[in-house]
Amino acid sequence: MLFRSMDSFVSEISSQHIWETQEWEALKAAVPSIEKLHLRQLLQDENRFNEFSIEHDNIILDYTRQRITPEIKELLVKLAKRAQLQEKINAMMSGVKLNITENRAVLHTALRAKEDEHIFVDGHDVVPDVYAVRRHIKEFSEAVRSGKLVGVTGKKLTTVISIGIGGSYLGPEFVYEALRNDPVGHDKAEGRQLLFVANVDPLDMARNIEHIDPEHTLVVIVSKTFTTAETMLNARSLRNWLLERLAGKASPEAIIAHHMCAVSTNIEAVTQFGIDKENIFAFWDWVGGRYSVCSAVGLLPLSLQYSYEVMSDFLNGAHDIDVHFRTAPIDKNIPAMLGLLGVWNATFLQYPCRALLPYAQPLVRFAAHIQQVDMESNGKRVAMDGTPLPFPSGEVDFGEPGTNGQHSFYQLIHQGRVVPCDFIGFCESQAPLKGPGEAVSNHDELMSNFFAQPDALACGKSMADLEAEGVPERLRPHKLFSGNRPSSSLLFPKLTAYTCGQLLAIYEHRTAVEGFVWGLCSFDQWGVELGKVLAKNVRRQFHDSREEGDRKSVV
Repeated sequence: MLFRSMDSFVSEISSQHIWETQEWEALKAAVPSIEKLHLRQLLQDENRFNEFSIEHDNIILDYTRQRITPEIKELLVKLAKRAQLQEKINAMMSGVKLNITENRAVLHTALRAKEDEHIFVDGHDVVPDVYAVRRHIKEFSEAVRSGKLVGVTGKKLTTVISIGIGGSYLGPEFVYEALRNDPVGHDKAEGRQLLFVANVDPLDMARNIEHIDPEHTLVVIVSKTFTTAETMLNARSLRNWLLERLAGKASPEAIIAHHMCAVSTNIEAVTQFGIDKENIFAFWDWVGGRYSVCSAVGLLPLSLQYSYEVMSDFLNGAHDIDVHFRTAPIDKNIPAMLGLLGVWNATFLQYPCRALLPYAQPLVRFAAHIQQVDMESNGKRVAMDGTPLPFPSGEVDFGEPGTNGQHSFYQLIHQGRVVPCDFIGFCESQAPLKGPGEAVSNHDELMSNFFAQPDALACGKSMADLEAEGVPERLRPHKLFSGNRPSSSLLFPKLTAYTCGQLLAIYEHRTAVEGFVWGLCSFDQWGVELGKVLAKNVRRQFHDSREEGDRKSVV
């Protein structure tokens, strides 16, 4: 079944709240049984890996260290079916307006669709529009990178500053960092630099422009409405910087035309800002900000840095997971099972947090991006029909690359609060290193920790273990590790543009699964709006006070 309209969708999903179903009650009833079992016991089962792992395209998801049994897994799958998970996935990818509060489709998957696919919104096939923008990005980025398009003084544009905030910044920066040392990306980016200005704090701007040459600089302004206060203030500041530094070399109009472009839906506002229409790259209201890295929001600055060819591989990786997500059975579906495990941990076992632990330094900004994707999506108080949720929704996400995190917050994870963990690793390093005389390579040392930490969390160390090791009795309470702390492990062959796209899509869809099961709207963000409104009032007070102060000083 496919929901044909917003009204039919809301009618279907509001017929019974998920927490009122037998499937929900069955999972609640299963909690006492799992409380009696320790992961040390569960991991004794020789068939556990076969039961609790999924392999797709050389990606392995191992969730043997989650606090579930085959019976609980079956109950989770039944809950997903009762929540009409497959129907909602199909609806999302078919252009149904699942963002019911804003009457918008949710089609970030269309951004990486194949050109011969057909996806309709209000009867209009959006795929040709996507590819028109992709061709525009390809032509523009290749012209800039080759030197066909140059700055106003004829010099190559080798520095790109991307101005945006939230999803207009976090996703692109995550991908930028992920590919900096990928051999292909590194080669394509030779002689180029990509910088991001997001914070309205003037120091963010100052630190980025301190050592760059405006004659070589191209500014990309990313704002769907071209009205976001922080982004537009930064955009005006950079425009003034360009005009001041390049004064006398060309007219202001020529400077802006050669050194500024925009990603926006508000063509009129962009042209009024002074940017040439040829330098405006479109995207659509069915692309949510936190899901926009595959649109021109990310594709333009990242193509300028790494080439359109590399970013096409990234989109292909995301598309591969889109197909897997839509077609694989729930129990063989990586994002679906990750999402269901999240629901089990957060709602039924009542663990409010989740740690994202990539054992790869290039994923230094991954946790920050997924924080927004997940917490802005599922941090809601009501169901689709406006009924208050009888449980806290969403998870508190945080993380840091291993092994840095081990010397930071792992103390709490091992002996403090129980925090379900997602470990992410890669069989090969982007930059292999082994020093002379070293027992193992640097990457092998890293991966030794990747494999050891989930076992340590699951099994812990008992009093009997400590006694056998000869630990003094007075220290045993301090060195006791209770274990029974759940985690999942995702293992990829190597971090490339393609697998980076796969990783992104897995976590985008994991978030959607949780929202679909909980029965909330994951695709609006009204909680962001209140602060903006209050900030406008404070801004007006600042302005009026300073104006009054200036008048008094003149008098």
